[in-house]
Amino acid sequence: QVQLVESGGGLVQPGGSLRLSCAASGSIFSIYAMGWYRQAPGKQRELVAAITSGGSTNYADSVKGRFTISRDNAKNTVYLQMNSLKPEDTAVYYCNAAPSSDDHWGQGTQVTVSS
Repeated sequence: QVQLVESGGGLVQPGGSLRLSCAASGSIFSIYAMGWYRQAPGKQRELVAAITSGGSTNYADSVKGRFTISRDNAKNTVYLQMNSLKPEDTAVYYCNAAPSSDDHWGQGTQVTVSS
């Protein structure tokens, strides 16, 4: 059974950076496309970045040029490097397969961008 644990969130000033990590358990991690999702209070969860098993990436328009998703299949870990953060990036960030699986949402990690 796959378990996903997000970490790396915190409070940063606008223009700052964070690197999120998602550690996964499970032997089939490497065959799935993975994504980072975020959800702000009162809003729907949205996909912000995805990476295929082969390393191809896609980004939401709102984060293009600022965020970079990567994965290390040997470590069963996916990362999200977040640069030039804006207040509108404030949300709880989750990792999951892409498309997502309802069985694997974790607690997420809070990212707050504020002065």
